[in-house]
Amino acid sequence: MHILKNLQAIFLIMLASVNVCAQNIQQKIKNTVDSIYAANLKAVGFAVYVEAPDQKLSFGYATGYENRDTKHKLSMDQPVLIASTTKPYVAASILRLVEKGKLDIEQPIKDYLSQRSETELTQAGYNTSRITIKNLLSHTSGIRDYVDAEYFKFIGEHPKYIWTRDEQIAKATRLGKPLSQPGEGFKYADINYVLLTEIIENITHLPYYLSIRKLLSYKNNGLLITRFAKFEKERKNTPEQAHQYWDEFGWDTYNLDPSWDLYGGGGIITNVKEMSSYFQQLFNGKIIKNKRVLALMTQDVLPNLEVNYCLGIRKITYAGILGYNHGGGLGTDLIYIPELNASIAIAVLEASHRPIAVEISKEIVKLLKYNMQDIVETSQAL
Repeated sequence: MHILKNLQAIFLIMLASVNVCAQNIQQKIKNTVDSIYAANLKAVGFAVYVEAPDQKLSFGYATGYENRDTKHKLSMDQPVLIASTTKPYVAASILRLVEKGKLDIEQPIKDYLSQRSETELTQAGYNTSRITIKNLLSHTSGIRDYVDAEYFKFIGEHPKYIWTRDEQIAKATRLGKPLSQPGEGFKYADINYVLLTEIIENITHLPYYLSIRKLLSYKNNGLLITRFAKFEKERKNTPEQAHQYWDEFGWDTYNLDPSWDLYGGGGIITNVKEMSSYFQQLFNGKIIKNKRVLALMTQDVLPNLEVNYCLGIRKITYAGILGYNHGGGLGTDLIYIPELNASIAIAVLEASHRPIAVEISKEIVKLLKYNMQDIVETSQAL
C-alpha cells in the first residue's frame, strides 16, 4: 500500500512538473513571437499554434493586425489562405486513395487525366505514359509551370479575373518543351498538384474539394473551418478571414479572386490551430492509417540530397532535428517534428516576411527541444 501511495505521489509530482514546464514554454513562445514581431512590424501580424501532446502543450498566440488599415487586432482563430501549404492535404488525399486500393502512385497519369488535358500535354511533348502520379507528387514530372512572372503580372492587372483549372493547364502546356524526362529532375511547380486534383476527380467522380474533405475526414478529425476558398461555404460563426498582403505586388488578398491559386497548388482556407492539428494527426496515423502507405509520404524520391522534397512535404532540419514541412507563398509555414511529436503552424500576413515565420518556427523547435530535456531530467531525478 505504501509503495502504491509513493508511486501515486511520484506520478502527481511528475504531472505537476510537466504542467509547469508547459506554462513556462507558453510564455517563452509568446515572448519569442513578440520580440520578432517588434523587429518586423511590416509583417503586419503573426499567428502561431503549437501542438506537443507529450509536453502537455496545445497553445496558440497572435500579435499584430488582421487588417493594417483598420488596425484591428489579429486573432489566432482567424482563417487565412494557406496557399501551397495546401499541397500536403492533396498529397494525403492521393495516398488515401492508395490506401483504399483505388490507385498506385507508380501508375502513369495517362489513364487518369481528362481527354482535354491528355491531348494538350501530349501535343506539348509530354509523354503521359511515362509520367507517373508519383512524379506529380514529387515535382519530378518535368512539366513546366504556369506560375511565372507573366502570370503574376496578369493577376495584378486583372485581380478579379476568374481562372479555370483547364485554363491553367493549357497555359502550362504553351510554355515550351519539357524541363526534363520524368523522374530525372526536380522543379517545384503548382501544375503538378493542379493535375492531381483532376486525377482525384476522375477517380472519385466528385469535385476535388468535396473528395478531399471526404478522404481526409475533416469533420471526424476536427477540421471544422478548413475549406477550399470560393467553392465551400464557411462554417457558421467562423471568425472573419484575415487580410493577407504581398507588398511586392501591391496585393491585399481580399481584392483578388481566389481562382488564381485554387485548384490544388493552393486554395485551402484554415487557421493555424487546424493546420497544426492536421499535421499532428496525419503523422500519427490518424488520417492515413496504413503505416506502409503513410511512409510513402516521407520517402526520398531523388538521390540528390539537395532536393529535400518527398511526396507533398519537405524534409528539413530545425535545431538539429528532422522535420516534415511545407510552406505557402502567402506566408504560412507548417512543420511536424517526429522526435518531439510536435507540430507548429505559423501565418505571417505580409508574404515577403515568410522567412521570418520560418525563423519563429525554428526558435519554437529549440524551445520544445529544451523543454523536453527539462521534463526528462525531472522525471529521472524522481
